[in-house]
Amino acid sequence: MNLPGFDANEVDPNRPMDLIPAGKYKAVISASEEKQTKKGDGSYLALTFTIVDGEYDGRKVFANLNLKNPNDQAVGIARADLSAICRSVGVTNPGVSADLHDIPLLITVKIKPANGEYEARNEIKGYEPVESPPTTPSSKANVGGQKAGATSDGKMPWAAKKK
Repeated sequence: MNLPGFDANEVDPNRPMDLIPAGKYKAVISASEEKQTKKGDGSYLALTFTIVDGEYDGRKVFANLNLKNPNDQAVGIARADLSAICRSVGVTNPGVSADLHDIPLLITVKIKPANGEYEARNEIKGYEPVESPPTTPSSKANVGGQKAGATSDGKMPWAAKKK
């Protein structure tokens, strides 16, 4: 490819970016695209999240949801993540992935350590609304997969062993 007229002195160079620290960040889905798996036996929804607040404003974090895959467990995890995203942005019946764009939500970012040929990277491990919905008796019924009133080990108070 010829590069006539390009002068590197006129363009700020890209610099390597460090990972963002683990934590919760306000973000929006800024891009989404269906992509084929490497094996060609399925596809995934590639999501780009852009942080929209604080020190890391403008930084991007990525997630891939294996919505069409021969591995049923991978599909189940992807569908659960998509459900969490939809609920977090208040769009429970999206027609297309773009329906989820530009609506703030909180993402929980972790650091996935380096593994073999792969460098350490940021990974999204959770999604939630920017503001928690009001607590109602029906929303208390199952919070975070735990029954209302349950102890930290998930047991109801009357089922806890007495010492």
